Amino acid sequence: MTLIAHMTDLHLRPRGLACYRVSDTNMFAERAIRALKSLDPQPDALVITGDLTDRSDPREYAVARELLSRLDMPVFLLPGNHDSTSGMRREMSNFPGISETGDGKICYTAKVGDVQLIALDSHLPGSPKGELGPWQLAWLDSRLKEAQVPTLLALHHPPALSGIAHMDNMGLVDADALAEVIAPHAHVERIICGHLHRPIIASFAGKVMTLAPSTGHQVVLDLTENGPALFNFEPPAYFLHYHSEATGVVSHMAYVEAFPGPHHFFADEGVVWPGDET
Repeated sequence: MTLIAHMTDLHLRPRGLACYRVSDTNMFAERAIRALKSLDPQPDALVITGDLTDRSDPREYAVARELLSRLDMPVFLLPGNHDSTSGMRREMSNFPGISETGDGKICYTAKVGDVQLIALDSHLPGSPKGELGPWQLAWLDSRLKEAQVPTLLALHHPPALSGIAHMDNMGLVDADALAEVIAPHAHVERIICGHLHRPIIASFAGKVMTLAPSTGHQVVLDLTENGPALFNFEPPAYFLHYHSEATGVVSHMAYVEAFPGPHHFFADEGVVWPGDET
């Protein structure tokens, strides 16, 4: 059994500053790490699919290093549009895979339990849109042909459209080229992404794409044609990807905040549960 936690869009800020002046993303991230540490069993790894920082500020990366140092598991990072490839390489070089880059991109493979993780870099300098580029797509094709094992493909920008127009307008510009690369490979069991600050599940190139919500603020669900770019404070959350030979990849959403419970379903039927004898 392999358990991989997937967080995204932390948008960390220098200490004392809020994101967009109203979202205390550092506080939400603290709670997310606390929630992760409380899990039993503990995940085998954490993957953060970009926008670790809000402005690729060295002070934000310093907050990230301190926060992630509390975890007793490998942490795999890749850049989003709010990060920068050069900034992440410079400030987070001690994290696995960051130094294993090519053609100016942060892309690497990692073995997590019985799953292969392939991290891709969709950061496009100067643009909120994403792009993988020919070199990285060729690199991905080679990696997929080398290892025919259950694979999670991680990138920031989702390759499938969501119906949220203002976010789809800043999507992955070479999504069609990515589809051509991964479609023949049945062992790609999940594509995991961020960027849209919402929990979204879609099909792409015959694969399942799971897009995790932010650990902080969320994008408003607006499926109108010209909806404005707005965010709110729906419950922050993250994904847990469970893999076993019997199940393949199963994805669960877990919340950052604590809620009342747990309560027994059959407490009013006279059932005595262990620990309730008195």
